Amino acid sequence: MTWYALQHKPAQGDRALAHLQNQDIACFYPKVPVEKIKAGKRIQKLEPLFPGYLFINLEQTDPAWAKLRSTRGVLRVVSFANKPATITDEVIQQVKDGLDSVQQQGGLKPGEAVQLSEGPFEGISAVFQAYDGEERAIVLIDFMQMQQRVKVPVATLRV
Repeated sequence: MTWYALQHKPAQGDRALAHLQNQDIACFYPKVPVEKIKAGKRIQKLEPLFPGYLFINLEQTDPAWAKLRSTRGVLRVVSFANKPATITDEVIQQVKDGLDSVQQQGGLKPGEAVQLSEGPFEGISAVFQAYDGEERAIVLIDFMQMQQRVKVPVATLRV
């Protein structure tokens, strides 16, 4: 069994995946959590790691090859010189391992200790409280014997 890349039609990756799985074809469609701002609210959404592509695991002699082109959502098999391009198991495993580490990290959670790396509060320890839009965060710092809420750029926070 060898891995191959398939290009799916625009915005039809999930559809192609479902139809391929209905045909008992082993598939891999890596997605990562992405934070977006929608209607002023920060939401988490799963988006494909490789937009427009998914991976299948098939034997060269499998009769399912004849059905791939007509599978709903599938555009084409990625190929070079009219031969399907193969992907090694090691590459697929590295992608899977990378996805596991990304999903374990996630974003900052309220109450998490952070360090400020730039600006007037550089080097000060803080406690993450919440996101404030796409590029800013609210943190609590100890200043003048009180906890103060401060808005800082997300890029300046270090865990």
